[in-house]
Amino acid sequence: MTGRTHDLAAFTAMGVIIVSNPLPNITLATALVALIANMIGGIAPDVDQSTAPFWRNLPIGGMFGRFFGRILGGHRFLSHSVLGIFLFGALWRFLLEVLKPSFPSLNMDIIWWAFIIGFLSHLIMDTFTREGVPWLLPIPIKFGIPPIRHFRIVTGGLMEKIIIFPGLILLNIYLYYQNYNLIQDFIHRYIK
Repeated sequence: MTGRTHDLAAFTAMGVIIVSNPLPNITLATALVALIANMIGGIAPDVDQSTAPFWRNLPIGGMFGRFFGRILGGHRFLSHSVLGIFLFGALWRFLLEVLKPSFPSLNMDIIWWAFIIGFLSHLIMDTFTREGVPWLLPIPIKFGIPPIRHFRIVTGGLMEKIIIFPGLILLNIYLYYQNYNLIQDFIHRYIK
């Protein structure tokens, strides 16, 4: 999937979690940082690719992308596995713990979960592509849905552009329309 589809999928997954689980009281700052963390998580598995949106916006991002690609075993290898979820989750937790003293009003647990939700949405979306995902690495088998590779989505292809991306937009519209009162209540009651 393309970067914009991963961003929208991460946002959608976060929305589903928010409307289906009660959240503790959070500050507006925590909500905004959690949204940013979710977007970062949505593209983080592609740090192993020098042309990924993650690196494209940095002056020497391509160089860093090649470096991380080699360390992580290439595109859709370590960062696209259960092992990668644990590795990136631990690194993100460590970063948040380092930053915690500087930002005492932020709920780092919510921010961590927002990142993980985005990260998981990326892997789930990539499972539907032709390349698949090596979920059980170090076992180098790439899993895909449907099992027949020919019927899977081509990254950046017509199916992604005219069905998946618009479908995610429609799902968000439906999700927020159906849960308007819940979201309005959340905004008025929890974001302080």
